[in-house]
Amino acid sequence: MYTDLALYIDGEWIANGGRESEPVINPATEKSLGTLTHASTADLDRALDAAERGFKLWRATSPYERCRIMHKAADVFRSRAEQIARILTMEQGKVLAEARIEVAVTADIIDWYAEEGRRSYGRIIPARTPGVRQMTVQEPVGPCAAFTPWNFPGVTPARKIAGALGAGCSLIIKASEETPGTCIEMVRAFHEAGLPKGVLNLVFGVPARISEHVIASDIIRKVSFTGSVPVGKHLTKLAAEGMKRTTMELGGHSPVVVFADADPEKSAEIAAAGKYRNAGQVCISPTRFYVQENTYDRFVKRFVEYANALKLGDGLGDGTTMGPLANPRRLDAMECFVADAKKRGAKIAAGGGRHGNQGFFFDPTVVTDIPDDARLMTEEPFGPVAPIVPFKSFDEVVERANSLPFGLAAYTFTTSTKTANLISDALEAGMIGVNSLAISTPETPFGGVKESGYGHEGGIEGLEAYTNKKLVIQA
Repeated sequence: MYTDLALYIDGEWIANGGRESEPVINPATEKSLGTLTHASTADLDRALDAAERGFKLWRATSPYERCRIMHKAADVFRSRAEQIARILTMEQGKVLAEARIEVAVTADIIDWYAEEGRRSYGRIIPARTPGVRQMTVQEPVGPCAAFTPWNFPGVTPARKIAGALGAGCSLIIKASEETPGTCIEMVRAFHEAGLPKGVLNLVFGVPARISEHVIASDIIRKVSFTGSVPVGKHLTKLAAEGMKRTTMELGGHSPVVVFADADPEKSAEIAAAGKYRNAGQVCISPTRFYVQENTYDRFVKRFVEYANALKLGDGLGDGTTMGPLANPRRLDAMECFVADAKKRGAKIAAGGGRHGNQGFFFDPTVVTDIPDDARLMTEEPFGPVAPIVPFKSFDEVVERANSLPFGLAAYTFTTSTKTANLISDALEAGMIGVNSLAISTPETPFGGVKESGYGHEGGIEGLEAYTNKKLVIQA
Protein backbone atom coordinates (compact mmCIF):
# COMPACT_ATOMS: atom_id res chain seq x y z
CA MET A 1 0.00 0.00 0.00
CA TYR A 2 2.94 2.37 0.55
CA THR A 3 5.22 3.71 -2.20
CA ASP A 4 8.70 2.87 -3.47
CA LEU A 5 11.10 5.26 -1.77
CA ALA A 6 13.90 6.82 -3.83
CA LEU A 7 15.78 9.97 -4.75
CA TYR A 8 15.02 11.62 -8.10
CA ILE A 9 17.97 13.26 -9.82
CA ASP A 10 18.31 14.27 -13.48
CA GLY A 11 15.27 12.23 -14.47
CA GLU A 12 16.48 9.06 -12.71
CA TRP A 13 15.15 7.25 -9.64
CA ILE A 14 17.94 6.26 -7.24
CA ALA A 15 17.66 3.92 -4.25
CA ASN A 16 20.13 2.21 -1.95
CA GLY A 17 23.50 1.68 -3.63
CA GLY A 18 25.29 1.59 -0.29
CA ARG A 19 24.09 5.05 0.70
CA GLU A 20 22.96 6.08 4.18
CA SER A 21 19.28 5.51 4.89
CA GLU A 22 16.59 5.70 7.56
CA PRO A 23 13.22 4.08 8.22
CA VAL A 24 9.91 5.85 7.61
CA ILE A 25 7.60 5.26 10.57
CA ASN A 26 3.79 5.08 10.62
CA PRO A 27 2.87 7.36 13.58
CA ALA A 28 -0.31 5.39 14.31
CA THR A 29 1.38 2.02 14.65
CA GLU A 30 5.06 2.92 15.18
CA LYS A 31 5.93 0.35 12.50
CA SER A 32 8.28 0.92 9.59
CA LEU A 33 6.73 1.66 6.20
CA GLY A 34 9.98 1.46 4.27
CA THR A 35 13.60 2.56 4.08
CA LEU A 36 14.49 5.98 2.66
CA THR A 37 17.79 6.52 0.84
CA HIS A 38 19.86 9.59 1.72
CA ALA A 39 21.60 11.64 -0.95
CA SER A 40 25.39 11.58 -0.87
CA THR A 41 27.53 14.63 -1.57
CA ALA A 42 28.08 13.30 -5.08
CA ASP A 43 24.30 12.99 -5.49
CA LEU A 44 23.83 16.62 -4.44
CA ASP A 45 26.49 17.79 -6.90
CA ARG A 46 24.78 15.80 -9.63
CA ALA A 47 21.45 17.38 -8.71
CA LEU A 48 23.00 20.86 -8.87
CA ASP A 49 24.49 20.19 -12.30
CA ALA A 50 21.17 18.77 -13.46
CA ALA A 51 19.25 21.80 -12.16
CA GLU A 52 21.63 24.14 -14.01
CA ARG A 53 21.12 22.27 -17.28
CA GLY A 54 17.42 21.83 -16.62
CA PHE A 55 16.96 25.56 -16.09
CA LYS A 56 18.48 26.44 -19.45
CA LEU A 57 16.10 24.03 -21.14
CA TRP A 58 12.99 24.89 -19.13
CA ARG A 59 13.31 28.68 -19.38
CA ALA A 60 13.56 28.29 -23.15
CA THR A 61 10.38 26.20 -23.18
CA SER A 62 7.32 28.27 -24.04
CA PRO A 63 4.89 29.10 -21.22
CA TYR A 64 2.23 27.30 -23.25
CA GLU A 65 4.24 24.06 -23.29
CA ARG A 66 5.20 24.39 -19.63
CA CYS A 67 1.51 24.80 -18.85
CA ARG A 68 0.62 21.68 -20.82
CA ILE A 69 3.14 19.50 -18.97
CA MET A 70 2.09 20.85 -15.58
CA HIS A 71 -1.60 20.23 -16.32
CA LYS A 72 -0.75 16.68 -17.33
CA ALA A 73 1.17 16.16 -14.08
CA ALA A 74 -1.81 17.41 -12.10
CA ASP A 75 -4.08 15.02 -14.00
CA VAL A 76 -1.78 12.06 -13.29
CA PHE A 77 -1.59 12.99 -9.61
CA ARG A 78 -5.35 13.43 -9.40
CA SER A 79 -5.99 10.08 -11.09
CA ARG A 80 -4.21 8.37 -8.19
CA ALA A 81 -5.85 10.48 -5.51
CA GLU A 82 -7.14 7.65 -3.32
CA GLN A 83 -3.86 5.75 -3.35
CA ILE A 84 -1.84 8.88 -2.58
CA ALA A 85 -4.24 9.93 0.19
CA ARG A 86 -3.66 6.58 1.88
CA ILE A 87 0.10 6.97 1.53
CA LEU A 88 -0.19 10.44 3.09
CA THR A 89 -2.22 9.15 6.04
CA MET A 90 0.14 6.24 6.65
CA GLU A 91 3.24 8.41 6.82
CA GLN A 92 1.85 11.59 8.40
CA GLY A 93 -1.09 10.39 10.52
CA LYS A 94 -3.93 12.74 9.58
CA VAL A 95 -7.32 11.16 9.01
CA LEU A 96 -8.07 9.91 5.51
CA ALA A 97 -10.78 12.51 4.91
CA GLU A 98 -8.24 15.30 5.51
CA ALA A 99 -5.64 13.52 3.36
CA ARG A 100 -8.10 13.31 0.47
CA ILE A 101 -8.72 17.05 0.68
CA GLU A 102 -4.98 17.74 0.75
CA VAL A 103 -4.38 15.59 -2.32
CA ALA A 104 -7.16 17.39 -4.19
CA VAL A 105 -5.78 20.81 -3.22
CA THR A 106 -2.28 19.73 -4.22
CA ALA A 107 -3.47 18.99 -7.75
CA ASP A 108 -5.36 22.31 -7.81
CA ILE A 109 -2.15 24.17 -6.87
CA ILE A 110 -0.28 22.59 -9.78
CA ASP A 111 -3.13 23.45 -12.16
CA TRP A 112 -3.36 27.02 -10.94
CA TYR A 113 0.37 27.71 -11.34
CA ALA A 114 0.29 26.04 -14.75
CA GLU A 115 -2.20 28.66 -15.91
CA GLU A 116 -0.66 31.57 -14.01
CA GLY A 117 2.74 30.85 -15.58
CA ARG A 118 1.20 31.88 -18.90
CA ARG A 119 0.27 35.22 -17.36
CA SER A 120 3.59 36.40 -16.00
CA TYR A 121 3.00 39.80 -17.48
CA GLY A 122 5.32 42.76 -17.81
CA ARG A 123 4.18 46.35 -18.43
CA ILE A 124 4.77 49.32 -20.70
CA ILE A 125 5.82 52.53 -18.93
CA PRO A 126 5.05 55.79 -20.79
CA ALA A 127 8.30 57.47 -21.79
CA ARG A 128 9.23 61.13 -21.47
CA THR A 129 10.71 61.18 -24.96
CA PRO A 130 8.73 60.38 -28.14
CA GLY A 131 9.79 57.19 -29.88
CA VAL A 132 11.25 55.63 -26.73
CA ARG A 133 9.79 52.35 -25.44
CA GLN A 134 10.12 51.58 -21.74
CA MET A 135 9.07 48.14 -20.58
CA THR A 136 9.49 45.70 -17.74
CA VAL A 137 9.56 41.94 -18.25
CA GLN A 138 9.52 39.12 -15.73
CA GLU A 139 12.15 36.42 -16.08
CA PRO A 140 12.69 33.22 -14.05
CA VAL A 141 15.17 33.81 -11.24
CA GLY A 142 17.17 30.64 -11.95
CA PRO A 143 17.72 27.24 -10.33
CA CYS A 144 16.03 27.14 -6.92
CA ALA A 145 16.27 25.11 -3.71
CA ALA A 146 13.27 24.32 -1.52
CA PHE A 147 12.87 22.71 1.89
CA THR A 148 9.55 21.45 3.24
CA PRO A 149 8.29 20.01 6.58
CA TRP A 150 6.23 16.95 7.47
CA ASN A 151 2.82 18.38 8.41
CA PHE A 152 1.47 18.92 4.87
CA PRO A 153 3.53 16.59 2.66
CA GLY A 154 1.40 17.34 -0.41
CA VAL A 155 0.37 21.00 -0.32
CA THR A 156 3.65 22.50 0.89
CA PRO A 157 5.93 20.85 -1.71
CA ALA A 158 3.32 21.59 -4.41
CA ARG A 159 3.44 25.32 -3.69
CA LYS A 160 7.20 25.36 -4.19
CA ILE A 161 7.39 22.92 -7.10
CA ALA A 162 4.52 24.46 -9.05
CA GLY A 163 5.58 28.03 -8.27
CA ALA A 164 9.11 27.44 -9.50
CA LEU A 165 8.12 25.46 -12.59
CA GLY A 166 5.31 27.84 -13.48
CA ALA A 167 7.79 30.72 -13.51
CA GLY A 168 10.28 28.79 -15.66
CA CYS A 169 12.75 27.83 -12.93
CA SER A 170 14.34 24.48 -12.19
CA LEU A 171 14.23 23.14 -8.64
CA ILE A 172 15.98 20.91 -6.12
CA ILE A 173 13.53 20.08 -3.34
CA LYS A 174 14.32 18.39 -0.05
CA ALA A 175 11.04 17.14 1.34
CA SER A 176 10.68 15.78 4.86
CA GLU A 177 12.38 12.47 5.58
CA GLU A 178 9.47 11.60 7.89
CA THR A 179 6.83 11.96 5.15
CA PRO A 180 8.59 11.34 1.82
CA GLY A 181 6.04 9.20 0.01
CA THR A 182 3.56 11.92 -0.95
CA CYS A 183 6.20 14.15 -2.54
CA ILE A 184 7.71 11.15 -4.32
CA GLU A 185 4.30 10.44 -5.86
CA MET A 186 4.04 14.08 -6.93
CA VAL A 187 7.46 14.02 -8.58
CA ARG A 188 6.53 10.72 -10.23
CA ALA A 189 3.50 12.46 -11.76
CA PHE A 190 5.76 15.16 -13.26
CA HIS A 191 8.14 12.49 -14.53
CA GLU A 192 5.32 10.62 -16.27
CA ALA A 193 3.94 13.89 -17.66
CA GLY A 194 7.14 14.37 -19.65
CA LEU A 195 8.97 17.00 -17.58
CA PRO A 196 12.47 17.34 -19.05
CA LYS A 197 15.40 15.85 -17.13
CA GLY A 198 17.00 18.09 -14.54
CA VAL A 199 14.09 20.49 -14.19
CA LEU A 200 12.91 18.87 -10.95
CA ASN A 201 15.15 16.98 -8.52
CA LEU A 202 14.14 15.40 -5.19
CA VAL A 203 16.65 14.61 -2.45
CA PHE A 204 16.56 13.42 1.15
CA GLY A 205 19.12 13.25 3.95
CA VAL A 206 20.39 15.02 7.04
CA PRO A 207 18.77 18.47 6.64
CA ALA A 208 21.76 20.55 7.73
CA ARG A 209 24.14 18.74 5.40
CA ILE A 210 21.87 19.18 2.39
CA SER A 211 20.96 22.83 3.03
CA GLU A 212 24.53 23.93 3.68
CA HIS A 213 25.86 22.17 0.57
CA VAL A 214 23.08 23.14 -1.83
CA ILE A 215 22.61 26.76 -0.73
CA ALA A 216 26.38 27.39 -0.89
CA SER A 217 26.44 26.51 -4.58
CA ASP A 218 26.66 29.38 -7.04
CA ILE A 219 24.12 27.54 -9.18
CA ILE A 220 21.24 28.18 -6.76
CA ARG A 221 19.66 31.64 -7.06
CA LYS A 222 16.65 31.34 -4.76
CA VAL A 223 15.80 29.49 -1.54
CA SER A 224 12.28 28.74 -0.28
CA PHE A 225 11.74 27.27 3.18
CA THR A 226 8.77 26.31 5.31
CA GLY A 227 9.51 25.43 8.93
CA SER A 228 10.65 26.77 12.28
CA VAL A 229 11.88 30.29 13.00
CA PRO A 230 15.40 29.24 14.13
CA VAL A 231 16.01 27.11 11.03
CA GLY A 232 14.57 29.82 8.80
CA LYS A 233 16.97 32.39 10.23
CA HIS A 234 19.88 30.00 9.72
CA LEU A 235 19.00 29.34 6.08
CA THR A 236 18.52 33.06 5.47
CA LYS A 237 22.07 33.69 6.70
CA LEU A 238 23.39 30.96 4.41
CA ALA A 239 21.53 32.48 1.46
CA ALA A 240 22.77 35.96 2.28
CA GLU A 241 26.36 34.86 1.64
CA GLY A 242 25.47 34.57 -2.04
CA MET A 243 22.82 37.32 -2.14
CA LYS A 244 20.22 34.70 -3.01
CA ARG A 245 16.50 35.45 -3.03
CA THR A 246 14.56 33.84 -0.17
CA THR A 247 10.98 33.10 0.80
CA MET A 248 10.49 32.18 4.45
CA GLU A 249 7.23 30.74 5.79
CA LEU A 250 8.01 30.25 9.46
CA GLY A 251 6.21 29.56 12.73
CA GLY A 252 3.11 31.26 14.06
CA HIS A 253 0.85 31.34 17.11
CA SER A 254 -2.47 32.46 15.69
CA PRO A 255 -4.77 34.45 17.98
CA VAL A 256 -8.54 34.02 17.71
CA VAL A 257 -10.60 36.98 18.95
CA VAL A 258 -14.26 36.15 19.63
CA PHE A 259 -16.41 39.21 20.33
CA ALA A 260 -19.57 39.08 22.45
CA ASP A 261 -21.82 39.81 19.47
CA ALA A 262 -20.78 36.55 17.76
CA ASP A 263 -22.69 33.31 18.30
CA PRO A 264 -20.47 31.59 20.92
CA GLU A 265 -21.55 28.03 20.13
CA LYS A 266 -21.15 28.37 16.38
CA SER A 267 -17.83 30.18 16.79
CA ALA A 268 -16.61 27.45 19.14
CA GLU A 269 -17.53 24.71 16.68
CA ILE A 270 -15.68 26.41 13.81
CA ALA A 271 -12.67 27.22 15.99
CA ALA A 272 -12.43 23.74 17.51
CA ALA A 273 -12.70 22.06 14.11
CA GLY A 274 -9.81 24.20 12.92
CA LYS A 275 -7.79 23.65 16.07
CA TYR A 276 -7.92 19.86 15.98
CA ARG A 277 -7.45 19.52 12.22
CA ASN A 278 -4.34 17.42 11.63
CA ALA A 279 -4.11 17.13 15.43
CA GLY A 280 -3.23 20.82 15.64
CA GLN A 281 -0.13 20.41 13.45
CA VAL A 282 -0.96 23.29 11.12
CA CYS A 283 1.14 26.46 10.86
CA ILE A 284 -2.01 28.61 10.57
CA SER A 285 -3.93 26.62 13.21
CA PRO A 286 -5.94 28.79 15.62
CA THR A 287 -3.89 28.51 18.80
CA ARG A 288 -4.70 31.30 21.30
CA PHE A 289 -8.38 31.86 21.99
CA TYR A 290 -9.49 35.22 23.41
CA VAL A 291 -13.23 35.30 24.12
CA GLN A 292 -15.12 38.36 25.39
CA GLU A 293 -16.35 37.88 28.95
CA ASN A 294 -20.10 37.97 28.23
CA THR A 295 -20.00 34.76 26.18
CA TYR A 296 -16.82 33.13 27.50
CA ASP A 297 -18.49 30.32 29.50
CA ARG A 298 -20.76 29.31 26.60
CA PHE A 299 -17.83 29.26 24.18
CA VAL A 300 -15.71 27.10 26.50
CA LYS A 301 -18.57 24.68 27.14
CA ARG A 302 -19.18 24.04 23.44
CA PHE A 303 -15.44 23.85 22.67
CA VAL A 304 -14.96 21.22 25.40
CA GLU A 305 -17.92 19.22 24.11
CA TYR A 306 -16.39 19.21 20.63
CA ALA A 307 -12.98 18.09 21.95
CA ASN A 308 -14.49 15.29 24.02
CA ALA A 309 -16.51 14.01 21.06
CA LEU A 310 -13.47 13.47 18.81
CA LYS A 311 -12.54 9.86 18.14
CA LEU A 312 -8.81 9.18 18.16
CA GLY A 313 -7.32 6.40 16.10
CA ASP A 314 -5.47 5.33 12.99
CA GLY A 315 -6.31 7.81 10.25
CA LEU A 316 -7.29 4.91 7.99
CA GLY A 317 -9.81 3.57 10.52
CA ASP A 318 -13.56 3.96 10.15
CA GLY A 319 -14.99 6.77 12.25
CA THR A 320 -11.63 8.25 13.23
CA THR A 321 -11.86 12.05 13.53
CA MET A 322 -8.35 12.81 14.82
CA GLY A 323 -5.17 10.90 14.12
CA PRO A 324 -1.84 10.73 15.94
CA LEU A 325 0.85 13.33 16.18
CA ALA A 326 3.48 12.88 13.49
CA ASN A 327 6.37 11.90 15.75
CA PRO A 328 7.28 11.31 19.41
CA ARG A 329 8.87 14.76 19.67
CA ARG A 330 5.42 16.32 19.49
CA LEU A 331 4.15 14.06 22.27
CA ASP A 332 6.93 15.20 24.56
CA ALA A 333 6.24 18.83 23.65
CA MET A 334 2.52 18.52 24.48
CA GLU A 335 3.31 17.06 27.90
CA CYS A 336 5.68 19.94 28.62
CA PHE A 337 3.08 22.54 27.62
CA VAL A 338 0.42 20.96 29.84
CA ALA A 339 2.81 20.54 32.79
CA ASP A 340 3.86 24.19 32.58
CA ALA A 341 0.21 25.31 32.40
CA LYS A 342 -0.70 23.27 35.49
CA LYS A 343 2.27 24.66 37.38
CA ARG A 344 0.97 28.16 36.65
CA GLY A 345 -2.48 27.39 38.01
CA ALA A 346 -4.32 26.60 34.78
CA LYS A 347 -7.25 24.20 34.67
CA ILE A 348 -7.48 21.25 32.28
CA ALA A 349 -11.06 21.33 30.97
CA ALA A 350 -10.58 18.41 28.56
CA GLY A 351 -7.87 15.87 27.76
CA GLY A 352 -4.43 16.64 29.09
CA GLY A 353 -2.40 13.51 28.41
CA ARG A 354 -1.25 10.78 26.08
CA HIS A 355 -3.82 8.44 24.62
CA GLY A 356 -3.24 4.69 24.56
CA ASN A 357 0.08 2.86 24.58
CA GLN A 358 0.74 2.49 20.85
CA GLY A 359 1.19 5.28 18.36
CA PHE A 360 1.85 8.97 18.98
CA PHE A 361 -1.62 9.92 20.24
CA PHE A 362 -2.44 12.85 22.54
CA ASP A 363 -5.94 13.64 23.75
CA PRO A 364 -7.66 16.77 22.40
CA THR A 365 -6.97 19.19 25.23
CA VAL A 366 -8.58 22.41 26.46
CA VAL A 367 -6.83 24.63 29.01
CA THR A 368 -8.50 27.53 30.87
CA ASP A 369 -7.45 30.03 33.55
CA ILE A 370 -3.99 30.23 32.07
CA PRO A 371 -1.79 33.35 32.43
CA ASP A 372 -0.51 35.15 29.34
CA ASP A 373 3.12 34.38 30.20
CA ALA A 374 2.64 30.58 30.22
CA ARG A 375 4.54 28.64 27.57
CA LEU A 376 1.29 27.61 25.87
CA MET A 377 0.43 31.29 25.35
CA THR A 378 3.88 32.38 24.16
CA GLU A 379 5.23 29.40 22.17
CA GLU A 380 3.60 27.72 19.19
CA PRO A 381 2.16 24.43 20.50
CA PHE A 382 1.80 22.70 17.10
CA GLY A 383 -0.47 20.11 18.63
CA PRO A 384 -4.01 19.50 19.96
CA VAL A 385 -3.81 21.75 23.04
CA ALA A 386 -6.09 24.82 23.09
CA PRO A 387 -5.79 27.62 25.67
CA ILE A 388 -8.96 29.72 26.09
CA VAL A 389 -8.96 32.98 28.07
CA PRO A 390 -11.44 35.85 28.54
CA PHE A 391 -10.97 39.51 27.63
CA LYS A 392 -12.86 42.71 28.42
CA SER A 393 -12.15 45.44 25.88
CA PHE A 394 -11.09 45.88 22.25
CA ASP A 395 -7.84 47.68 23.09
CA GLU A 396 -6.93 45.07 25.68
CA VAL A 397 -7.34 42.10 23.35
CA VAL A 398 -5.44 43.82 20.53
CA GLU A 399 -2.47 44.38 22.83
CA ARG A 400 -2.52 40.77 24.03
CA ALA A 401 -3.01 39.29 20.55
CA ASN A 402 -0.12 41.35 19.12
CA SER A 403 2.23 40.78 22.07
CA LEU A 404 4.21 37.93 20.47
CA PRO A 405 6.93 38.19 17.79
CA PHE A 406 4.87 36.03 15.39
CA GLY A 407 2.48 37.23 12.72
CA LEU A 408 1.40 34.48 10.35
CA ALA A 409 -2.39 34.19 10.73
CA ALA A 410 -5.12 35.60 13.00
CA TYR A 411 -8.86 35.10 13.23
CA THR A 412 -11.88 36.92 14.57
CA PHE A 413 -15.58 36.26 15.04
CA THR A 414 -18.06 39.14 15.08
CA THR A 415 -21.36 40.13 13.47
CA SER A 416 -20.35 43.80 13.27
CA THR A 417 -18.81 45.00 10.02
CA LYS A 418 -17.26 47.95 11.85
CA THR A 419 -15.66 45.68 14.45
CA ALA A 420 -14.45 43.32 11.73
CA ASN A 421 -12.77 46.20 9.92
CA LEU A 422 -11.20 47.62 13.06
CA ILE A 423 -9.82 44.31 14.33
CA SER A 424 -8.57 43.31 10.86
CA ASP A 425 -6.63 46.57 10.69
CA ALA A 426 -5.30 46.19 14.24
CA LEU A 427 -4.07 42.57 14.21
CA GLU A 428 -0.45 42.12 13.15
CA ALA A 429 -0.56 39.14 10.81
CA GLY A 430 -0.05 38.32 7.16
CA MET A 431 -3.47 36.66 6.87
CA ILE A 432 -6.74 37.45 8.66
CA GLY A 433 -9.85 35.27 8.73
CA VAL A 434 -13.15 36.95 9.67
CA ASN A 435 -15.84 34.46 10.73
CA SER A 436 -13.91 31.82 8.81
CA LEU A 437 -10.70 29.82 9.05
CA ALA A 438 -10.49 29.22 5.28
CA ILE A 439 -7.63 31.57 4.44
CA SER A 440 -5.46 29.38 2.20
CA THR A 441 -6.29 28.70 -1.46
CA PRO A 442 -4.08 28.32 -4.56
CA GLU A 443 -5.08 31.75 -5.85
CA THR A 444 -4.47 33.76 -2.65
CA PRO A 445 -1.13 34.86 -1.16
CA PHE A 446 0.13 32.87 1.82
CA GLY A 447 2.74 34.43 4.10
CA GLY A 448 3.46 36.16 7.39
CA VAL A 449 5.09 39.16 9.01
CA LYS A 450 7.48 39.69 11.92
CA GLU A 451 9.29 36.48 12.86
CA SER A 452 6.76 34.43 10.91
CA GLY A 453 8.82 35.20 7.83
CA TYR A 454 8.46 37.16 4.60
CA GLY A 455 7.49 36.64 1.01
CA HIS A 456 4.50 34.70 -0.26
CA GLU A 457 3.42 31.43 -1.78
CA GLY A 458 0.16 31.17 -3.68
CA GLY A 459 -1.49 33.85 -5.77
CA ILE A 460 0.31 36.04 -8.26
CA GLU A 461 2.67 36.93 -5.41
CA GLY A 462 3.81 33.31 -5.23
CA LEU A 463 4.68 33.27 -8.91
CA GLU A 464 6.48 36.61 -8.75
CA ALA A 465 8.66 35.23 -5.95
CA TYR A 466 10.38 33.07 -8.57
CA THR A 467 10.95 35.88 -11.07
CA ASN A 468 13.26 38.84 -11.61
CA LYS A 469 11.94 42.07 -13.05
CA LYS A 470 14.04 43.43 -15.91
CA LEU A 471 13.72 46.95 -17.31
CA VAL A 472 14.27 47.36 -21.05
CA ILE A 473 14.46 50.85 -22.58
CA GLN A 474 14.56 50.99 -26.36
CA ALA A 475 15.25 54.23 -28.17
